[in-house]
Amino acid sequence: MAPCPASFDLIDPVIFEIGPFALRWYALAYIAGFFLGLFYVLKLIARPRLWTTHASPKAAPMDRAYVEELMLWVMVGVIVGGRVGYVLFYQTSALWERPLWVITGITEGGMSFHGGLIGVMLAMIVTARLWKIPLLNVSDAVAAATPIGLLLGRLANFINGELWGRPAPDLPWAMRFADDPLCALRHPSQLYEAFLEGAVLLALIAFLIWRFRALSRPGLVTGVFLAGYGVFRAFVEVFREPDRHMPEALQGYVTMGMLLCVPMIAAGAYLIWRSLKAPPASVPGEVRPERKKSRP
Repeated sequence: MAPCPASFDLIDPVIFEIGPFALRWYALAYIAGFFLGLFYVLKLIARPRLWTTHASPKAAPMDRAYVEELMLWVMVGVIVGGRVGYVLFYQTSALWERPLWVITGITEGGMSFHGGLIGVMLAMIVTARLWKIPLLNVSDAVAAATPIGLLLGRLANFINGELWGRPAPDLPWAMRFADDPLCALRHPSQLYEAFLEGAVLLALIAFLIWRFRALSRPGLVTGVFLAGYGVFRAFVEVFREPDRHMPEALQGYVTMGMLLCVPMIAAGAYLIWRSLKAPPASVPGEVRPERKKSRP
């Protein structure tokens, strides 16, 4: 299929190529998101007062060694869970039509946030159990940093010219995307998601942490992230080209993305209610020595 004429192509999805190796903005976004997220979480645990109402806290609930191991497994959870989720939720037929593409096609894009979320949850549960660290403290740390990766990932989707929006011929900032078979002027919904799910959610959570010490109420940051992402994603789904995996009677009204956001919003609302109902933490969490992990 020939590329759509007059499409957005100011940025090449491939940064450079050396023989068979190609570095893409999509891959770089994931790498940068992980390392920036790690840097941010380390900054948070370096400030114990953010995690408790104790007047002179000695330590955060986790230490650098744990955070570094956690981020390694979070990376695995995002990649494996994101890819598996994308195939199961949106490209189920690929399992038997082109099974090798399930693995090789990852460099071209095609990751599910909801699948990646499940992978990250498993990584948090396992590592928190091994290190004997409260799970809600762990999830709050990860939730605080996740919008960084979402911001970069959505920008990479835009550069890739994928996950575009619905046709909007009268919109002043509508764009054409090279792989669109209709060559229609569309909402740049990737940028909407980058702004709401990334920049706005990151700023909101950071404000709650640094101004109101939201980390002192375990589960609050996680709840704000889940509910905030769910609301923003469901809203952007109105402008995003819908998937074809819904019953015909629901197409145009409800999308798979909207349905997957419902349990996120419900879980987020519950965690917010639970954290605000309970008293804030008054005793700082104990940091485990680096070599004292509990092995099964």
